[in-house]
Amino acid sequence: MEVARIIYGEKTADLPVVTSTEGHIGIDVSKLREKAGLVTYDNGMANTAVCRSSITYVDGQKGILRYRGYDIEDLVENCTFVEVAYLLVHGKLPTRIEVDTFRAYLNEHSLIHEDMQHFFTGFPPNSHPMAILSAMVTSLFSFYPHIMEGDPNFDITAARLISKVRTIAAFSYKKSRGQPVIYPRADLCYAANFLNMMFSSPVKPYDLNPVLVDTFDKLLILHADHEQNCSTTAVRLVASARGNLYAAISAGICALWGSLHGGANQAVIEMLQDIYQKGGSIAKYVESAKSRDNRFRLFGFGHSVYKSYDPRAKIAKRLCDRLLTELKINDPLLDIAKELEEVALKDDFFISKKLYPNVDFYTGILYRAMGVPVNMLTVMFAIGRLPGWIAQWKETSQNETKIFRPRQIYIGPEIREFVPIENR
Repeated sequence: MEVARIIYGEKTADLPVVTSTEGHIGIDVSKLREKAGLVTYDNGMANTAVCRSSITYVDGQKGILRYRGYDIEDLVENCTFVEVAYLLVHGKLPTRIEVDTFRAYLNEHSLIHEDMQHFFTGFPPNSHPMAILSAMVTSLFSFYPHIMEGDPNFDITAARLISKVRTIAAFSYKKSRGQPVIYPRADLCYAANFLNMMFSSPVKPYDLNPVLVDTFDKLLILHADHEQNCSTTAVRLVASARGNLYAAISAGICALWGSLHGGANQAVIEMLQDIYQKGGSIAKYVESAKSRDNRFRLFGFGHSVYKSYDPRAKIAKRLCDRLLTELKINDPLLDIAKELEEVALKDDFFISKKLYPNVDFYTGILYRAMGVPVNMLTVMFAIGRLPGWIAQWKETSQNETKIFRPRQIYIGPEIREFVPIENR
């Protein structure tokens, strides 16, 4: 067995090396405190592997993203979101019978319990959809507690959650606009069903443009998982405490809601709105982003993981070009986005620093073209991420992972003498 040796003063710790199928090799530091009296310090866990996982592989240097070994490009081109969801949850692509059964489960469990309808009325009309979504997902455990009883058919549990989150999201949007909810239809595919619940009304059916439906389905695949990011780690954290599936997913939703995580595509749209309101001068904003003396940055460019072109962004760009051509939309914000993209892809500053348009840049544009309001953008992200979160919860629970219990470097005061309040 290979070991890595750490020497600190007179103490030596030989630590096992953990190998991988691809990518990083790790050092198991779980005995470091016992052997050398040390803990590791890694702010933000940017260089710490919290688990061993067989779900998703990312190589940011080479621009690689794979689900269960399958390249993201192949999955987007050849699979539906339902097939990819099955792949993530079960570890293999489904047969025709398996995907039909899974799709039937999605239809069967798409409705939410009628008693949950009352929950929506308890939220103020201006409540953020992510607040509603996280609360409603947690409450699902009260109606479907079987997961804690050794659920014999995880297919149904996974399908129930994937399907009901879509319905909850659409209902929360309708409630926020004071409109009657539209119930799911068994004759529609997963993506079409959500769009119909979002945008149809009793007096005006929604035009389910096949290109638009296909684009949304592919966007969900792009969002489906992305290794051990903030929200996924939140899901695993709760799972490590043997928290139920619904509580873990709710934690993931809350983490995704953060502006440094799932709110990136919303920041792109808000940036485009700001540029438009201030005259639409692209050159001024590009120069501001390039200036060392200016803290302004262009949202939607560059990525913390990918140091080459984000493979999801390449796909999203194609989807964007196709959808905007199909819909023939006249939107000044989309015109600004296309001009900004063109400038950045040709500018030596952006090219040298590898600040390519990322997936958030294109998804923000795509969702705006679909008519999705800004406060629903993170919800769309969450719907797509459901299969990945479920797979991560399942893997954590089945592997009997120890409860997450990080250490800290204490920098507070040493012991102090207590002073009664009269003498302070």
